[in-house]
Amino acid sequence: MAGGLISYGTNITDGYRQAGNYVARILKGTQPSDLPVMQPTKFELVINLQAAKALGLTVPLSLQAAADEVIE
Repeated sequence: MAGGLISYGTNITDGYRQAGNYVARILKGTQPSDLPVMQPTKFELVINLQAAKALGLTVPLSLQAAADEVIE
């Protein structure tokens, strides 16, 4: 088995979208030094139940319900 138990972090797809917005603004003539610093706004929680089972752990249903993705 390979993989982590629980991951909480930024949404990669949203990061690529924000990068595209930066590129579009630069191509339209905005100076890079004039662009605001953007922080991630979307985060996701992923739980790997296979890893939990291998470790002998039980993940509460309430935590599973709150997760964006549950790997069976």
